[in-house]
Amino acid sequence: MDIIHLKIADRKLWGRMPERIRRIAEARAQGRRVEANVYPYRAGQNDPASIIPPWAHEGGREKMLERLRDPALRPRLRQEILHGIAGSNWYNHYTATGSWEGMLLVSLSNPAYAKWQGRRMSELIRELGGDPVDVLFRVLLENQGSVPTVYFHHSEDDMRYALRQPFVSVGSDGAAVAVEGPLASGHPHPRSYGTFPRVLGRYVREEKLLTLEEAIRKMTSANAAKIGIYDRGLLRPGLAADLTVFDPARVADKATFEQPHQYAVGIEYVVVNGVVVLDRGRHTGARPGAILKR
Repeated sequence: MDIIHLKIADRKLWGRMPERIRRIAEARAQGRRVEANVYPYRAGQNDPASIIPPWAHEGGREKMLERLRDPALRPRLRQEILHGIAGSNWYNHYTATGSWEGMLLVSLSNPAYAKWQGRRMSELIRELGGDPVDVLFRVLLENQGSVPTVYFHHSEDDMRYALRQPFVSVGSDGAAVAVEGPLASGHPHPRSYGTFPRVLGRYVREEKLLTLEEAIRKMTSANAAKIGIYDRGLLRPGLAADLTVFDPARVADKATFEQPHQYAVGIEYVVVNGVVVLDRGRHTGARPGAILKR
């Protein structure tokens, strides 16, 4: 079992990562195959629609939007959004984050909202005025019920503690993006550009949280082995020639939450299936990759 994105995404529970790690270690000591991964940021991405209680989603997006328009339902919706649902296991992104300030709007489909892309929900609320929950309803109603949003809902200290564990690997949970062309649209989470260079630059070189060798293992062979792909992730005769050549003194992420469309620095060459794809920092146009299956 691999725990995807090991984190404590609720500010009321921050600081309890050692307890989670202890339980995983106990399971592993009993012979169970339990592993985990993290991405090196204190924010995740979801949608303000996730702040709407589950019952309001029944029947699909259009039914949810109908309920948001219904003034008779708004008192109940407001109460549950701000305070949660007693006795429910519903994960409420608002209460977990603790404020509207902890939400950064990634992209909005309505052109009238373009100026708020890459800004905090709290800024939008201040500029539009009125009750914050009413503004939330308005934004969803005027953007087809969906606004990809980054939530700052877990702590750096918890992430660091998890990252140090030998059974925790590194994953980006990112998407294919580019600084130009169709893939440059929107305001993505910076992890799509910076996950692995961030580990090498910040947590290896600057903070010395990990050794270089251990960080590379967490980003390569550890992940390949988890899904049963044994001809990747290692430099060994007979295995696929997938290589990344970087300068350990210079490699760093540049993408930020405010300005995510920035490539990392310090990566000189990338070889996929024995074909050079990145040559002295420039893409060669080659596409030798393939979808890998277990």
